[in-house]
Amino acid sequence: MPWAYDGDVGRFPIRRVTSVGPDIARMVVDAPRVAAHAHPGQFVIVRATSNGERIPLTISHWARDIGSIELVVQAVGRTTRDLVGMRPGDALADVLGPLGRPTEIDSFGTVAVVAGGVGAAIALPVAYALAAVGNDVVGVLGARSSEHLILVPEFSEACAVVHLVTEDGSSGRRGLVTDELSDLITRTTVDRVFTVGPIAMMRAVAEVTRPVPIPTVASLNPIMVDGTGMCGGCRVNVAGVQRFACVDGPEFDAHAVDFDGLEARNRAYRRFEECQLALTGVQDG
Repeated sequence: MPWAYDGDVGRFPIRRVTSVGPDIARMVVDAPRVAAHAHPGQFVIVRATSNGERIPLTISHWARDIGSIELVVQAVGRTTRDLVGMRPGDALADVLGPLGRPTEIDSFGTVAVVAGGVGAAIALPVAYALAAVGNDVVGVLGARSSEHLILVPEFSEACAVVHLVTEDGSSGRRGLVTDELSDLITRTTVDRVFTVGPIAMMRAVAEVTRPVPIPTVASLNPIMVDGTGMCGGCRVNVAGVQRFACVDGPEFDAHAVDFDGLEARNRAYRRFEECQLALTGVQDG
């Protein structure tokens, strides 16, 4: 797999930063070798500074002609808050990628792309790619409220139709994405489902499609350090077999994923992250 890495600090300039929601930034970064090889579903490992934490971020868009990639970052911990605070003219210390297995893109028929929160950034290139090979793509985007719905105009371009769902009813349907998905599969034939978002949401989507059954792919978001399968932090149980999300995934059969185990692993360092936020005087909301 072709990886792009430059050991010189600050070799990945940030060209543009826009706000797409509360504490959510969309940034365009110069990374020509990553852009040259990126595919839907893949990600990069990023460090904001030379002594910073390594975090995985999905590539939400890339422009091979100008050598840039697009990342969507939500400020939930110390490192992501630092990233969201960066501005055009700043530069990322490290960008390693593209990593992970690309999404399987084929002619399936009708595909429901179900995304929650910032999962929309991961799902968007998948939706575009599925539509490009002739699938009838239906988007289901969910969030807590209308201000947390992101990339809706872009999804409207990629999908034949987009259904919006908010928990407070401030935009689209009031409820959960599974409410809309359940109705969708009763009124039309859905041949495949792609889902990405909070673990609880992906688990619920899998339970909606399991009895039908509809093949369902989930893009997982485990703890990850190196992104090459060496650290073992991204272990996940799939059909009783231990897999590494960074090299075997990040996408797996949602009906075979042990979501309870994944959720437990993702909570392992929560207290440490809260302490880091406290040290910087930031309260994690």
